[in-house]
Amino acid sequence: MSNEIPLRHDSVTIACPVCHSDFLVSGRKTYCSERCRASAYRARRDSTQPKVPVVGKKQPLKPITVYECDICGERALGEQRCDECQKFMRRVGFGGLCPHCDGAVAYDELTVG
Repeated sequence: MSNEIPLRHDSVTIACPVCHSDFLVSGRKTYCSERCRASAYRARRDSTQPKVPVVGKKQPLKPITVYECDICGERALGEQRCDECQKFMRRVGFGGLCPHCDGAVAYDELTVG
């Protein structure tokens, strides 16, 4: 056989799936550079990760933090002291109020499972 025939069904030059520039085929190479390969990996990895709300540095954390009382089970959003027991509550995580029951719900409880 002739050495001019490529071993795979692509042409001698193929387009990089990231930057769309043509490059010479070398083995099983799919991307034109290490930069494009890393960029494609990050895009694949980031698309499979669940989107978590980002809390900014300038936003105070206390108003969006859910607390739960270990004694009576009462939950509150942004308040560290229990109205029933007058004891300090433990932090559950970041969250908000449920639109159906107006109870404090943590984001982690909604996204797990």
